[in-house]
Amino acid sequence: MVDRPSNWKEELARWLEPFLDCLGHKARRRMCPLYVAGLIGPGDRKSVQPMAARLAPGDYDQLHHFIADGVWDAAPLEAELLVQADRLVGGKDAVLVIDDTSMPKKGDRSVGVAPQYASTLGKTANCQPLVSLTLARGEVPVMVAPRLFIPENWTSDPVRLKRAGVPIEHRTARSKSEIALAEIDRVIAGVRFGCVLADAGYGSSAPFRHALSERGLLWAVGMSRRQKVYPTDVTMIFPTEKARKPRKHHIPDMSPVSAETMLVGVKWQKISWRGGTKGPLTCLFAARRVRIADGPKHRVFDKGVERMPGDEVWILGERRSSGEQKYYISNLPADVPLKTLAAAVKARWICEQAHQQLKEELGLDHFEGRSWAGLHRHALMTMIAYAFLQSRRLTAAGRKKRVSGPPPQPSMPAIRQAILNLFVRPPPLRCTHCEMLLAGRLKPNLPK
Repeated sequence: MVDRPSNWKEELARWLEPFLDCLGHKARRRMCPLYVAGLIGPGDRKSVQPMAARLAPGDYDQLHHFIADGVWDAAPLEAELLVQADRLVGGKDAVLVIDDTSMPKKGDRSVGVAPQYASTLGKTANCQPLVSLTLARGEVPVMVAPRLFIPENWTSDPVRLKRAGVPIEHRTARSKSEIALAEIDRVIAGVRFGCVLADAGYGSSAPFRHALSERGLLWAVGMSRRQKVYPTDVTMIFPTEKARKPRKHHIPDMSPVSAETMLVGVKWQKISWRGGTKGPLTCLFAARRVRIADGPKHRVFDKGVERMPGDEVWILGERRSSGEQKYYISNLPADVPLKTLAAAVKARWICEQAHQQLKEELGLDHFEGRSWAGLHRHALMTMIAYAFLQSRRLTAAGRKKRVSGPPPQPSMPAIRQAILNLFVRPPPLRCTHCEMLLAGRLKPNLPK
C-alpha cells in the first residue's frame, strides 16, 4: 500500500528533528518544517507570500519573520547540514566542488546586487553571485555552503551595508577565492572528501592553490592554456655573469612555456570517465608532470621578471568532440593513472546540476527580501530541502551511497514529483512505478 500524505509529512518531520533541536523556540520549530515543505511542495514561485498562501494563509507574518527578521543563529543548522551531507555522500572518494552561481535581480536595494558577471547568463547583468560548496559522491550532490559575494560598490558604502544587515565580518572586500577558502575552513571538519575541484576562475589563482595545499588538501582545478610551467628536470642555478649588484637568488636554467606548449608531443588518449544516458562519456586527454611557475618573482638575465618553479604537479589537457580544448592542473600523486585524473576533473559538472535543481525545483533564486540574513536563511532552507530529497533519492535507489555509473533512478526531480503527488492530492494519473519505489516495494533498475 502506498504511503498516505500524512505519513510523508511525518517522515519530513522526523528527518528535520535534528535541525529543529537547533532552533529551540517553538514558533521557529513550527515555521522551519512549514518553510521546507513549501519549497518542496507545489507552485512555481517559492517566495514567502505564495508559499504561505498555499500552505498556511494565516501564518504569513510568522513565516516572513522566521526567514527575514527573526533573531536566531543559522550556524547550528549549517553544522547539522554538514552532518547529514556527510552521512549521505561523505567519504574518501567524495569530492568538494567550489563554484559560484548567480541570481538575476532587479533594483539596487537587495544585498550585494549590482551589474556584474552572471555565470548563469554568461554575461554582465544585475545579479547576486553566490560562492557555493557542494559535497558529491558518485552522481549524488549535496550543496553545503552558499556565501554571497559583495562587490566593491557595496563594500565601499558602509551605510548601504548596514541597511542590508551585512555582518561586520563580511563588510570588507573579499575575492571569490577568499570567500571559498573561508567556507572550506568552516566545513572541513564536518565532512569527508578526497579532493577539491574548481574551475579556472578559482584554479588560475596561485594563492588559492597554495592555500589548498597548505591545508593538506588534494585538488584538481581548471587553468588557462597560457599558464607558464617548467619541465620537472628544471635546475636552479646561481648566475655568474657580471652585474652591477651581486645576485641574491637562484634562477632556473631554462625558460617556462605555456601549458598548451608543454603538451605538444604528448600522446593523447581516448578516456571514458563515466557512463551517460546515451552511453559512455569520452574525450581525448593528455597529461604531463611539470613544475608550475607560481613561485617568487625574480629577474632572469635579460628576459625580464619570471615566476620561479613551484611544486611538481600534473597538467592535463582535454580535447572535446566540438574541437574545444580545456586545461587543468592537479596535485594528485605522481602515480595516478590518466583515467583517474580525467575522472577527477570531469566530476566538477555535478555542482552545475545541483545549482540548476536548487533553482528549478526548490526556488533558490526566488527570495524577494533584501537583507543578508534573509537571503542566506532562504538558501539554507533550500539546501536542507535538497538534502532531504537526495536522501529519498538514495533510499529509492536501494543503497545509501553510490560510487560510479549513471545517476540512481528515479532522478531527484522525479522523486520530488512523486513526493508532491503524496503531499498534496492524488493527480488524475498516478505514477505507480515511482510510488512503489518510494514505498520501498520495488527496487530501481540499477546498473551492475
